[in-house]
Amino acid sequence: MDEQTRIEIEAAAFRTLRHHLMEKRADVQNIDLMNLAGFCRNCLARWYQEAANERGIEMSKDEAREIYYGMPYDDWKAQSQTEADEAKKAAFEIAFRENVGPKDG
Repeated sequence: MDEQTRIEIEAAAFRTLRHHLMEKRADVQNIDLMNLAGFCRNCLARWYQEAANERGIEMSKDEAREIYYGMPYDDWKAQSQTEADEAKKAAFEIAFRENVGPKDG
């Protein structure tokens, strides 16, 4: 497989994952994704931002999230996310630290 075809296939897989999480399984909470898989939709938006920044394209966290979510993150959060209980929040703190790093880092 040539390099361009590989890139196109990887991009198609990313778009399919995004569609699955945003359209087919919008009911799955970000906190549950992070606690079970070590990443969530916000991580995908951050990875998008980091890839853009690595290529010299300035993009903020909020801009990347709006691209990923298709709307401002706060709008999507209000429409799709529910308040997590204390046990999920505690598990999230551990999952975030183990998979993303310290919150201030």
